[in-house]
Amino acid sequence: MNHLRAIGEVLVTEGRFLALQPVKPDFARLGNCFLALGLISAWLAGVGRYWDNPRADLWQTLGLGSVAYVFAMALILWLLIKPLRPQNWSYRSVLTFVGMTSPPAILYAIPVERFSTLETAQIINVWFLAVVAVWRVILLVLYLVRSAKLSGGTVLIAALLPLVLIVSALAALNLEHVVFRLMAGLAEEERSANDAAYAVLVVITYFSFFASPILLFAYVGAVIHRWRRAT
Repeated sequence: MNHLRAIGEVLVTEGRFLALQPVKPDFARLGNCFLALGLISAWLAGVGRYWDNPRADLWQTLGLGSVAYVFAMALILWLLIKPLRPQNWSYRSVLTFVGMTSPPAILYAIPVERFSTLETAQIINVWFLAVVAVWRVILLVLYLVRSAKLSGGTVLIAALLPLVLIVSALAALNLEHVVFRLMAGLAEEERSANDAAYAVLVVITYFSFFASPILLFAYVGAVIHRWRRAT
């Protein structure tokens, strides 16, 4: 009965978290449960996204890439935002937060190409990608405000700089499969429902490339400002 109550509490808290409501998860008692839920969600999203993709590698088909992404994203966030002197900031807490943002990605794993034309599936997947991305950005901003206690322009910098780096890294990892080949044109038999989403990623990557120097400059200024206020 205690286990069922714990599971119920985790699911209710996760639901409120995804609904953008203020929550105070009991990490001391249920931290492992929240992390497990996040990793399982990431794994399911990864398996669902790549299971019928002919260009996917074995590690992607097994969902391992999505699980690794949780740990990598948490590490980047923890390292980049730590110099801004946030409160309640540990790698474990950031890792749990990133895991808790994983369930929306299951939306993007819906195999819409099974019950629609390829062109329609590409459009739907672009919208799914946009919904998941915006949802996660909002969750990150709320986390930085509510838990890390950052404010003002510091929140904007802390949220955007890691995302710019993540987008560039994901695009680089995917270059071998799609991105460069999209520029040259894919053969008919090579097309998939994710191609339009990858094309959007190319555009976002270009914007990220040009935004990086500005954000890095602002980040250094924010770090100096925060440290001066603390001394």
